[in-house]
Amino acid sequence: MPFLPLGGQAVIEGVMMRSPTQVAVAVRRSDGSLGYLERRFESITRRVKLLGLPVVRGAVSLFETLALGITALNFSADEAARDAGTGAAEKPSAWMNALQYLIVAVSLAVGVLFFVVLPARLTGWLGFEDRWRFGLVDGGFRLFAFVAYLWLLSQWKEMARVLGYHGAEHKAIHALEAGAPLTPESVQSFPRLHPRCGTTFLFLVVIISIVVFTFIGKPANVWQHLLRVACMPLIAGVAFEFIRLSGKYFDKPFVKAITWPGMQFQRLTTREPDLDMCAVAIASLEKVLGDPAIDAARKAGGMKEVSFVQ
Repeated sequence: MPFLPLGGQAVIEGVMMRSPTQVAVAVRRSDGSLGYLERRFESITRRVKLLGLPVVRGAVSLFETLALGITALNFSADEAARDAGTGAAEKPSAWMNALQYLIVAVSLAVGVLFFVVLPARLTGWLGFEDRWRFGLVDGGFRLFAFVAYLWLLSQWKEMARVLGYHGAEHKAIHALEAGAPLTPESVQSFPRLHPRCGTTFLFLVVIISIVVFTFIGKPANVWQHLLRVACMPLIAGVAFEFIRLSGKYFDKPFVKAITWPGMQFQRLTTREPDLDMCAVAIASLEKVLGDPAIDAARKAGGMKEVSFVQ
């Protein structure tokens, strides 16, 4: 199975697909029609050599993916407003856009608090002082928080359809990589788990953070907590590089063993999609297939470089 430089994201009643130079979002409206958002996008890591260095490119790509994801979610929300009978979707004001990015910033801060600061404080309160014991217990709390977050997400009824579209996104990429027909019936026959999924990426971030934070040791003051936070882009960059390699060497037993736990967590972040969800994923995917990088990869039977995480 060749690797193709594609990634994606589930949105409200739709799917975003991304190639190295194109982004497309397809959203199913309540009247059955599809709404599309298409735009060209080239990562800054391809234009600035310094930002394209290993590990650094992973941190940069993470923020780029976050920004694209916000744009895709805003578009799908606008289409939902159109479905609600408001007519043409209103263009969000500058204040609304600023508010949305503020919400994202606050969410990131809360995530740092619960996944970085709080586990360390809890471990300290329990009296663990030894570097290795502290690191393992602190990491255990972090892993527990990660699993609890995914489980709560999977139990949120309003998220069920989004998780279904997440599964459809994975299946569509599997089908393309396998050279299978891009029809809903064909796509639905493929697995809903994919080794390059963001869930696997986040699991790797948690595992790598356990190692890195153990070497840093117990944070004794605010500055040492900030040092941990400052290491998160580095940790994300290392996880990104492993995801790159897993796309190239997924047939290797060692790589399969390392990615297996993260793929099992995808059982919480995906659902089996219906045929209509697969059709939407296909529609989004077809919008980015004109990317020359995709054509080159298909002709060559795969690519050596992974551009980004799904």
